[in-house]
Order: sequence, then C-alpha cells, then structure tokens
Amino acid sequence: MKALLALPLLLLLCTGPCVPQLLGIRGDALERSCLQQPLDCDDIYAQGYQADGVYLIYPSGPSVPVPVFCDMTTEGGKWTVFQKRFNGSVSFFRGWNDYKLGFGRADGEYWLGLQNLHLLTLKQKYELRVDLEDFENNTAFAKYNDFSISPNAVSAEEDGYSLHVSGFEDGGAGDSLSYHSGQKFSTFDRDQDLFVQNCAALSSGAFWFRSCHFANLNGFYLGGSHLSYANGINWAQWKGFYYSLKRTEMKIRRA
Repeated sequence: MKALLALPLLLLLCTGPCVPQLLGIRGDALERSCLQQPLDCDDIYAQGYQADGVYLIYPSGPSVPVPVFCDMTTEGGKWTVFQKRFNGSVSFFRGWNDYKLGFGRADGEYWLGLQNLHLLTLKQKYELRVDLEDFENNTAFAKYNDFSISPNAVSAEEDGYSLHVSGFEDGGAGDSLSYHSGQKFSTFDRDQDLFVQNCAALSSGAFWFRSCHFANLNGFYLGGSHLSYANGINWAQWKGFYYSLKRTEMKIRRA
C-alpha cells in the first residue's frame, strides 16, 4: 500500500520521461527511484531484477517502453526473449507489419518485432540462443555467438531486416539456422526469399527464408508429428520437416 501511495511522488521526482518497472510488471520496482531506462534484459539484471518475468525495455528510446520476457535463469540469465511459443494460443501466420512491429503478449506467446530487434543489435553485440522442446519433454538448444539484424543498413526495412548469425555451438539441436544467414525476412505479403514461389506462404509461417528453410519456428502449431511438409514449427536438424515442436524460445544476450 505504501508503494502505491508513493507512486505519484516517485513520478514527480523523476526527470524526463523516466518510468520504472511498474504497472503490474514488476511491482517491487515501485519502491525504487527512477533508474536509467534499460535497453534490454542485461540492463534489467544489472538493476537488480534477477527473476524470470515481464519487464519494460526501451530499444527505441526513453519514451517508448516495450514489454518483454526476461529469462534470468538459463545459463546465467540476462536473456531478452524475442520469440516465444508454447501452446498455439497466438497465430503466427501474419503479415509484414505485424512482424515488423511485434505482436502477442510478453506474458504469453509473442514476437518482439523486427524493428526492435534491429535497434537492439545496432546498439550492442549479441549472442543468440534457440531453446526447443518436443511433446515428449525432450529439450535441446542451439547457440550462435554473433547475431544481428541489418547491421550495416541505412534503412533496415529496405534491407529486409536481413539475418546475420555465426559461431554455432551445439546444444543437441543441430544447426538449422546458419543456412538462413544473410537472408531477408519474408511474410506471405512480402516475398523476399530466393525461391521461385513464396516460402512464407508455402511453409505457413514467416522467417528469414532462403529456398526455403531448415528452420520455420513461426510456422503452424501442429502439435507434434504431421503429414504436411515443412509447415509446422520445424527445426529440421533436430526433428525433421514433419514434426512441429511444443515450445520454442529465441533469445539474445550481450556477447
């Protein structure tokens, strides 16, 4: 109760558009003074918040807070999760604008947005971790020591939010992503792959397709084995093109 009563005073004491981690996201932050707006979950961790959960980050600057899930426990934590799927409650078969700006809820299934990813990787050097789980409760992961989105582009959207990954480390999943490195992001309404047809439409997803994919983590949530080819949540090097995964998380941390 004291924290709630103190909130107006706390906001008055803040200079500029500073907003702490509040509004039901991390209530303990109401008792703290305004801190520098965090860029990512590394900054959140450095501010003393070391529990998994939803926090606010500011990749676009101090006036544009973005909710995100922070994984503070896996391999030392500090992971900013930009893609999370676990029950099929959110449709990922969406167009360009949704993938550019983000969709879903950070306390559920969501996609953080290509523009946010570009801004983050423009300001810091990141590693990528992809966590996978099947319906038999088996888990695996893949890591990449370097991850960025359109790092040299004057306009990231014009560049297609191209993917750059390198430095693969195997956590049992195998490498299904290096094949996609250098590719632009494609959706059913913006075909930027190298295939004669639209890979996003063929694969019922949206990704950095080439001709077409070995990874389709934004495909249909098909619940395990499926007869259709390569249109589920597929990571080919682990489960092939006819198995749709139960859970996926794509997350980045400062390298």
